[in-house]
Amino acid sequence: MGKKADSNKILIVNPNSEAATRLAHQLEFIEYEAKTLSSPDLLASLGDLSGYLAIFVISFHGIRHWAETLKQNQEKCPALVLLMDDHSADLTTSEIEELFIGSLKSDIKYPELSDVLHRAEMKGRAKPVKTGGTQNPELFRSLVGNSRSIQRVRQMIDQVAPTEATVLILGESGTGKEVVARNIHYYSNRRNKPFVPINCGAIPAELLESELFGHEKGSFTGAIGARQGRFELAEGGTIFLDEIGDMPLTMQVKLLRVLQERSFERVGSNKSITADVRIVAATHRDLEQYIEDGRFREDLFYRLNVFPIDMPPLSERTEDLPLLVNELITRLEHDKQSSVRLTPAAVMALCSYPWPGNVRELANLMERLTILHPFGVVDVKDLPEKMQPVGVVTDTESDDEGRDSAVTEMLAGMPIAPLDAKPRLPRDGMNLKQHLTDIEVALIQQALDDCHGVVAHAAKRLAIRRTTLVEKMRKYNISRSEEMV
Repeated sequence: MGKKADSNKILIVNPNSEAATRLAHQLEFIEYEAKTLSSPDLLASLGDLSGYLAIFVISFHGIRHWAETLKQNQEKCPALVLLMDDHSADLTTSEIEELFIGSLKSDIKYPELSDVLHRAEMKGRAKPVKTGGTQNPELFRSLVGNSRSIQRVRQMIDQVAPTEATVLILGESGTGKEVVARNIHYYSNRRNKPFVPINCGAIPAELLESELFGHEKGSFTGAIGARQGRFELAEGGTIFLDEIGDMPLTMQVKLLRVLQERSFERVGSNKSITADVRIVAATHRDLEQYIEDGRFREDLFYRLNVFPIDMPPLSERTEDLPLLVNELITRLEHDKQSSVRLTPAAVMALCSYPWPGNVRELANLMERLTILHPFGVVDVKDLPEKMQPVGVVTDTESDDEGRDSAVTEMLAGMPIAPLDAKPRLPRDGMNLKQHLTDIEVALIQQALDDCHGVVAHAAKRLAIRRTTLVEKMRKYNISRSEEMV
């Protein structure tokens, strides 16, 4: 979690000893030191609470007055987290946001717990940013994990975000470099100003200058009007220069001037515009090798490399994979209204895969699985063939004794399904007719793919007549060539 050695202590105030102990065990599993109290009145016996990172407190009558008094009497009051129950209705949403950094329902999930813990750490390490909005929990959830490498990344974000330092994010494609950039912006003093990304490798060299600095009307063919560039759009905020290693040398010179003088001119203009912009850059290239090859300016490199952050590839932090899988499923449930559950054997198989596409590849896989197996259970045999390790069997053919102990420990407490798990109804309900149609279409497509488009074989896989499958393909507009039919 990227925590300091002296700020990992948590107080749990809950008269329900079973619930308090369960939460304490969850916190201890992710290396926090938890202490339980049966009543808020016992806090007074502890004296100064500044040594604690947070207080998790169950709702009770008069909790608003209690929280306000605690904050007044404690010079450095720990972050307060509300444990929701039936009495939580006594507090309005605005009161909860005012008094607590977050809230947790009785069925505590890792992503929600991780989120409030990280908010508590941010509160303890940096000055609070004044803002009318609420924090966006999706940002740090994207960096979920307990591995040392990802903890180090989170700690570096904590340290650099409140400053104005230029940041250079290095790492393979798909490791989450833009996620880090957005976190740096979100937890900076510029968070209420724009965050403007631009991919320097995706824009033709002749158009990149205009994209970055804007242009005046008539400055080149096709410039029918004046236009602001990304630096102007990011005024007061952060500009994210992705794939900076692919920027042409001619543009590197102009970017260097902006970094040195904090000003620029639009294309076709000699009027200098001040650039009050924080620069965060990223690349998957080896810039030091590019400097040797004459493809990147050394002076620009040292201007950008003020605070480097190295993103670890997913293959080097596979212990985080079960947590990432759970987080991605939670996000898909929220965004796509779909879900899927993985057996422990399937998760172990994913832990053995090298992940050349990193977290992006994992995210794409999870979305694909929710389409192929909506609200279903995925075992090893349901994974893409390249992710099925040789000799690995399914949960129906194995037992816990043969599992690697480290992976088994990672799976402990995770919401991973046994093979007999039942489909789950989304919290907001669903259109059952459309859901069943989606399942039918997904299964038909999967059967056809598995049988290389041969309808007769696919029908046999689905235990229906060939003519019935052809009718369904027409009904759902699933087309195959005549020779396949």
